[in-house]
Amino acid sequence: MKNPSTRISSVSRRTFLQAGSLATGGLMLGVSLPGGLGEALAAGTLHTPNAWVHIADDNTITLISARSEMGQGVYTSMPMLIAEELNVDLRKIQVAIAPPGKIYVNALLGAQITGGSTSVRDGWEKLRIAGAQVREMLISAAANQWKVDRSGLRAENGMVLGPGGRKASYGQLAAAAAALPVPEKVTLKDPEHFAIVGKPTKRLDTPAKVNGRAIYGIDVKLPGMVYASLEQCPVIGGTPKSFDATKARSMPGVIDVVQIPDGVAVVADTYWHAKTAREALRVQWDEGPVAALDDASMWQGIRAAAETGKRLSISSKGDAASAMAHAAKVVKAEYTLPLVAHAALEPMNFTAHVADGKCLLVGPTQFQQGAEGAIMAALGLKAEDITLQTTFLGGGFGRRLELDFIVQAALISKAVGKPVKLLWTREDDTRHDFYRPMALNQLEAGLDAEGMPVAMNYRVTSQSITQRAFGLPKDTLDGFMVEAAVPRYELPNATHELVIHDTGLRAGYWRAVSHNMNAFANESFIDELAAATGKDPYAYRMALLKNQPRMAHVLKTAADKAGWGKPLPTGRFRGMAIMEGYDTFMAQIAEISVKDGVPAVHKVVVVADLGRMVNPDTVAAQLQSGINFGLSAALYGEVNIDKGRVRQSNFNDFPVVRMYESPAIDITLVPSTEKPGGIGEPATALIGPAIANALFAATGKRVRQMPFTAARLASA
Repeated sequence: MKNPSTRISSVSRRTFLQAGSLATGGLMLGVSLPGGLGEALAAGTLHTPNAWVHIADDNTITLISARSEMGQGVYTSMPMLIAEELNVDLRKIQVAIAPPGKIYVNALLGAQITGGSTSVRDGWEKLRIAGAQVREMLISAAANQWKVDRSGLRAENGMVLGPGGRKASYGQLAAAAAALPVPEKVTLKDPEHFAIVGKPTKRLDTPAKVNGRAIYGIDVKLPGMVYASLEQCPVIGGTPKSFDATKARSMPGVIDVVQIPDGVAVVADTYWHAKTAREALRVQWDEGPVAALDDASMWQGIRAAAETGKRLSISSKGDAASAMAHAAKVVKAEYTLPLVAHAALEPMNFTAHVADGKCLLVGPTQFQQGAEGAIMAALGLKAEDITLQTTFLGGGFGRRLELDFIVQAALISKAVGKPVKLLWTREDDTRHDFYRPMALNQLEAGLDAEGMPVAMNYRVTSQSITQRAFGLPKDTLDGFMVEAAVPRYELPNATHELVIHDTGLRAGYWRAVSHNMNAFANESFIDELAAATGKDPYAYRMALLKNQPRMAHVLKTAADKAGWGKPLPTGRFRGMAIMEGYDTFMAQIAEISVKDGVPAVHKVVVVADLGRMVNPDTVAAQLQSGINFGLSAALYGEVNIDKGRVRQSNFNDFPVVRMYESPAIDITLVPSTEKPGGIGEPATALIGPAIANALFAATGKRVRQMPFTAARLASA
């Protein structure tokens, strides 16, 4: 698109100034920066992006990221979008995380949330508009001061330049610019002229993480802070009936022992003292209804629901029933996925200080608005009485969308009247997660005489996270359960259905959400259809992608890169999988061997077409991250329930992939002018089916349940 312009609603000078803070003498567009640079006064509508830039008199420029940094690179990519239009050197700016505020709502998710591979997709236009607005205000301020026509001025590298060698820094113009109205209309750069966006860029937060200056939740220290360790019921959702803290209270450093709805907390002068004394507690629990659950009963409930539960239509095309009845051959299969924990390397933690009707919250969260709302409900406070500061996140993957540990910290702080850092153990984290839900996918295909599908029936039965988390009404199609359920393959007749079934155990969003279950089923099944008719998996897929140019291109590129069809060293085998998710088209080909009944993944070829990219370096890192994260689930990821208790506890029995197990990853990024797609999650969903298909090539056995253990391969 050439010279695009975006029209925004008119904003009065009064409204704009209400959105800003001029206390420091600089231009502050509606943002509260860590370090006490002003109160959060974010104002305006969802699409009024004027809360993203702070320019001080000394020409210090701070750009705001409204998305939490949990390793995915938003502290670099979000500022890159602003800096591109503001015409500033990215290496000379500072970055800060936004406070809670309506202006920072993620329009794709309806709340101030980091997740769903939405950060770039949501920010692509509005952050560029934000930078362009400030750029134009600075130019106008210079034109007014110099009494010249603004058409002869330009903004470059933090300076406004004019005729006759005139120039002024953004800092020198900031106060005057703040007095001007936000322009109704700005012209964005033609992408062909981008100097920052689309260029490989080293991450801005790397130095701080290397030298130790980066503050994670686990690093937070407040004056007078004490530490809490929380004993929770071994059955999720259970509550304390009574407790004996006699011994715990007598132990070194213990300050108090308090009961909250989720458990009993020991508060002490150090974390070690709190944890050690916690082990001396004697608690009687009301275990609740979940205590009756185990793996067998949960799967029994899912299978019963698949047969008799309400079926919600995902999509319908043609007459699948008639075509199935007249098919030359019918193939059926079902695929299952177990519960999986998030296992972020930084266990859940948060720091809270509740005093004098106010609450300070400091820590790692993916959901700022939710944290604020949860504290309002738990403590009866108003939003203006709550201050939230987001730290770096030592992993999120959806777990830090939840608010349980934040409320716990605040309740404990209120009880003891001191700033409290609550820190979970690894065992707490594993046994009190919001797990990726169980899923059953049932597929049936009718094939013609040439072995090509003429009909398909698809049914997925699983749990709705959105019902629990956001109150989605019962019997309402949950879009987060049907991602990638309808593949890009050209099927003349098909029905796709969803059955929602609550197993009774709380479930949560897990990186790539339902892409995991649905891509595993679809890509394993398409391989099964190819095998059933003696066709090559690559050729079979390509025949079904004749009118899907982007998908066909990534698949062909991956096949060429991997040398599909060419001989491999003895004992090596390949499998492929493709998917469109988050507006990104992706193909993966895994090269494996099998030793002692389990796969070893040696190499993964991945090709991604995600439209326009902000930072190709971050894209590559996210592909590597997603593949290894998904590999952990494919090889090891399984949580088991017995009498309502999670059997796993730590990395010894819930392993993640170690460095020596990580495959070589060959990445190809397709140049594209399409709108940006998301990249933080799709790679996670594809590695599982790619390995499953390689396992079939290696052994002739079809493993239809992850993780791919020796027992499952032996029984296949």
